[in-house]
Amino acid sequence: MNGFLYYLCAFALVLGVLIIFHEFGHYLVARWLGVKVLRFSVGFGRPIWSRRWGRDGTEWAIAAFPLGGYVKMLDEREGKVPAGELHRSFNRQSVWRRMAIVAAGPLANLLLAVMVYWLLFWNGTLEVKPVLGSPAAASAAAAAGIQNGELVRKIGDESIQTWQEMRWLMLRRASDQDEIILELINRQNEIAWRRLTVSAIRESGWEGDPLERLGLTLYRPNFPALIGTVTPNGAADTAGMLTADKVLAIDDTPVTGWSDVVRTVRRSPGKMLRFDVLRGDQRLTISITPSTIDERGQSVGRIGAGVRDDRVLRDEMMIRVSYDPLTAFGKGVVETWDKSWFTLRMIGKMLLGEVSWRNISGPVTIADYAGQSAKLGIDYYLKFLALVSISLGVLNLLPIPILDGGHLLYYLIEIVKRAPLSERTMEIGQQIGLALLSLLMAFAFYNDLNRLFSS
Repeated sequence: MNGFLYYLCAFALVLGVLIIFHEFGHYLVARWLGVKVLRFSVGFGRPIWSRRWGRDGTEWAIAAFPLGGYVKMLDEREGKVPAGELHRSFNRQSVWRRMAIVAAGPLANLLLAVMVYWLLFWNGTLEVKPVLGSPAAASAAAAAGIQNGELVRKIGDESIQTWQEMRWLMLRRASDQDEIILELINRQNEIAWRRLTVSAIRESGWEGDPLERLGLTLYRPNFPALIGTVTPNGAADTAGMLTADKVLAIDDTPVTGWSDVVRTVRRSPGKMLRFDVLRGDQRLTISITPSTIDERGQSVGRIGAGVRDDRVLRDEMMIRVSYDPLTAFGKGVVETWDKSWFTLRMIGKMLLGEVSWRNISGPVTIADYAGQSAKLGIDYYLKFLALVSISLGVLNLLPIPILDGGHLLYYLIEIVKRAPLSERTMEIGQQIGLALLSLLMAFAFYNDLNRLFSS
């Protein structure tokens, strides 16, 4: 499967699962409360496939425009309702019942996230240990005295086991703190503490990779310089390099490990390099000119060769994390709550101008992340699914007309007024909501295109 099709399929699967769960939440609660459902549609516009099924003859459809879906219920505002079915009409339900039906969609997305995290925590996932690499010069990490190979044990008073846990806690604390205390094990196997200034994350408007901005990088073991893969028609392949070749020196400079190869190649785009390699018992010299690749505005070299996997070194960097079913469920709930609350805080900070609007992502970026996570494995893909499900759930609960949260706002006003809002008021609200949503989508598409053409 080519790259584009792979990413498209990964994105379509995520999108389909999220839409179906969201709309199924509306559907199930509506049926439970006795409301008749006329259509369950995945996508908007003209149906490209539909079937009627169930006691009420509900139409199940897949429509042409896939970015969303809806559940159409019996409603006097949308057509004549037979007298014998008036009690099953949505508009005839109490305000509390209508609120339950509307809220069920976003809550279904949050429940999906809980269940995915529960499954992952229970089954166990293979994670990268929080071992830090050499910090960039003049970075906050360098100023804190962080050194290559130090293992982080705690962020403040919270223990961590994995790189992802460290990343998440750093982001959470950086939202309202200027400094974070890291407890770690240094290369001498001693407990040490580092006081890390994290204000640079907020000052940047949360743009880019927050940890990279602080100079925090993942430790990279210095694997032996053995060629494991050679990209067809790449610079290394064209020059005659083969898998299992061992790189001894580059331009007469001895190579101590794979990191030396990477470092030399990256800083030599377009410059011919002489590789001394050992092939079996034979020593050879191969001349390779690295291709020039643009990486974040900087030209770097690539030869199209990868290191042979060293399982012992790799296993030293990994840890399997798992919990019993009850603990796993509790952690799933906490994980979903924390990420939901963090998403709300970031939206608030964005409205206040403290977080850049360039952080908004559209379908192109989401599709890219879907494909990347799928390539990393099922655990990463499911985590991505849970994260997007949380975002969708939280977004739909915002009090913006046209979204579920906007309808909930109407019903809250109805409770206070003890009377529904007028049709005209709701119509104006829908128009305002549509304009706001269109503006948001325009920002998202602009950011997508900007990332696509500037990368």
